[in-house]
Amino acid sequence: MNRAAVLQAASLLLGHPDESWPGLLDSVRGALTPLGAPEAAPLLRFCDAVDGMPALELSARYVATFDRSRRRCLYLTYCTDGDTRRRGTSLAAIKSRYRAEGWQPPDDELPDFLPLLLEFAARCPGPGTALLIEHRAAVEVLRYALGSYLSPYADVLRAVCDCLPGAGPSCHEEALRLARSGPPAESVGAGAQLVALDPFPVRPAGPDPRGARR
Repeated sequence: MNRAAVLQAASLLLGHPDESWPGLLDSVRGALTPLGAPEAAPLLRFCDAVDGMPALELSARYVATFDRSRRRCLYLTYCTDGDTRRRGTSLAAIKSRYRAEGWQPPDDELPDFLPLLLEFAARCPGPGTALLIEHRAAVEVLRYALGSYLSPYADVLRAVCDCLPGAGPSCHEEALRLARSGPPAESVGAGAQLVALDPFPVRPAGPDPRGARR
């Protein structure tokens, strides 16, 4: 039960902050503080770090943190598959896992969006945790990158990792490899150069065309 609560809270805290953010922080604190779970401590620390920050300022920090860095991307298969045709197969596989459990994520969000995976793991602990473990290298890369960026969001990823079974040496090696190389790119046509692209362009003002949570 503690693990599900922590993963659900992490899912909410990794969503894009809006005018309801202060109430969300209060709800997370109210749900986690009575648990006394060690995994909840990093999330409560994050809540304290951003408490009182204006929503617009935190929104700008969110965009700078997650939307303008290839290594701090919340879309996990982008970390492992990058801009390659292989990513489509990975996305379809995740969606299939959701449907197998009778869980239908929003149609306007990609299935590898970390907050979605965390919500799935909170609602369907067995298959959801297994899915997170399969993508643990990407989760670890994000945790390393946020720590290097000195972002308070690193505590949210720390809580997620604390809820997962210990990663073996192969996972750490894969995470380090991905952290060093960044997401893979794909050449199209003979002699085409490999180009590593940002996960998506800078968001314009107004509604997000990708449908990310706001």
